[in-house]
Amino acid sequence: MLKLNYSGFSLEAGTDEAGRGCLSGPVVAAAVILPADFEHELLNDSKQLSEKKRNELRPFIEKNSLAFGVSFIYQDEVDEINVLQASITGMHRSIKQLSVQPEFIIVDGNKFKQYKEIPHATIIKGDAKYMSIAAASVLAKTYRDDYMDKIHQEFPEYNWKKNKGYPTKEHRNAIREFGATIHHRKSFKLLPEQLKLKL
Repeated sequence: MLKLNYSGFSLEAGTDEAGRGCLSGPVVAAAVILPADFEHELLNDSKQLSEKKRNELRPFIEKNSLAFGVSFIYQDEVDEINVLQASITGMHRSIKQLSVQPEFIIVDGNKFKQYKEIPHATIIKGDAKYMSIAAASVLAKTYRDDYMDKIHQEFPEYNWKKNKGYPTKEHRNAIREFGATIHHRKSFKLLPEQLKLKL
């Protein structure tokens, strides 16, 4: 059972990101502040939910949260600042979008940089422990999936509609055959053998 609150502050924001391990597309982060009476039987870490359940949850979270924000860090910026900094930057930008300033921030994972003067805690597997982080994970994942579906129309040969930019065998074979696109992260090792030179 997910807990509603970690800090005891009523305005506690949970934040999470999606897409860190992908070869293409943005890192998407979200932040959510939930009310004290929030509940939904489906809410869980987005990785534990089907696409149908995530898409059902998203409008409910947006309608019933006190505030939410979603931000995209596109591949060029990921390449420029590295994927960990992209995740933290995305979380900061999502928190900045909140219409209510949080009194405390809980973060999925173990890395974060102080945001303004607001106290925070990093929680490993936080998206499977706290509702606001789980809600943020659902928003980040669904917004990112929608974006990958959209760019799939432009480059269907990579099948991003299915693999969402993750390094599946199919995705890597498409990179091998067609090369990298404007949506690929140039700082990532797109192919396992790309460091071998053909002499």
